[in-house]
Amino acid sequence: MKIVYSDQHQQHDPQQFMVRGRLKRSNEQPERAALLLAAAQSAGHAVVSPDDHGSGPRAAIHTPQYLHFLETAWERWQQLPDASDEVMPNVYPFPGQPATYPDHLVGQAGYHMGDNACSIGRHTWHAAVHSAHVATHAAELLMAGERAVYALCRPPGHHAYPDRANGFCYLNNAAIAAQHLRQRYARVAVLDIDVHHGNGTQGVFWRRADVLTISLHADPHFCTPFFTGHAHERGEAEGLGYNLNIPLAKGTDTDGYLQTLTKALTTLRAYAPGALVVALGLDAHERDPYQALSVSTDGFARITTEIARLGLPTVLVQEGGYLSDDLGPNLASALHGFEAGC
Repeated sequence: MKIVYSDQHQQHDPQQFMVRGRLKRSNEQPERAALLLAAAQSAGHAVVSPDDHGSGPRAAIHTPQYLHFLETAWERWQQLPDASDEVMPNVYPFPGQPATYPDHLVGQAGYHMGDNACSIGRHTWHAAVHSAHVATHAAELLMAGERAVYALCRPPGHHAYPDRANGFCYLNNAAIAAQHLRQRYARVAVLDIDVHHGNGTQGVFWRRADVLTISLHADPHFCTPFFTGHAHERGEAEGLGYNLNIPLAKGTDTDGYLQTLTKALTTLRAYAPGALVVALGLDAHERDPYQALSVSTDGFARITTEIARLGLPTVLVQEGGYLSDDLGPNLASALHGFEAGC
């Protein structure tokens, strides 16, 4: 399996992440990608660099207003008196109420940044753009005839909405890959197996029937993002019935996960997409720092083997999975399992 990777993310190292009222360094650190890359190379996978695919793929998912904000926010923030080194909002629009787009950058930060887990530093835009190039390039390789491609994206993307960063994510790589694949395939599916609900991807395709979105994740009754990811969320308008959320109980192990995965794969087969995007989170692992689910290292191979048996051209897009001694082995297991199922 080819691995698409860019080293242009390395200087993106967010230092502000608010957890239960305390500021700490983000869990989404450059070291994650180094561990993942080393694991892929050790397993014998060929690594290729992405081309610059221009602004079109990201503009197909994200609003012009939001893209302008992401590109310019850090430099404009530094011109504010007594500003922090990273952009972080302190005021937000009230949900369900009229919200005028603010002229002031502090207001724009609250409008375009959904939480305190997506601070914007000097190099964030550059890293996000190249992460999107990685996802786009993987989709291009798939359309050129590859059976499966792994996009080692950093920063991740599945929490990013068309006009809002969220949860370590700025540009939605999985959605960008899925939309790019629509150039060739009439229907595309996104299967999100990150431990957290793929709320941004759900938001992107909420009213569409041409991209099926499925997310298996820790139940939002106890796990972020809390407000989305519930089973009753099924899409709207033309998208009604084309969004499936499968919340999982705290501590669900590999066997329990696989039992639930059967429902997702049944839905996927019925939809009959031409291609699949897997939002590959590795944070469902039993020793991941989030400690929400309890999938074993071998369990990732069992999960991806079942996904590969769908027989679909597949892009695997890296999402979560945080620093531990198990991160590299978890990726190697997932990639090996997928190849075994082909």
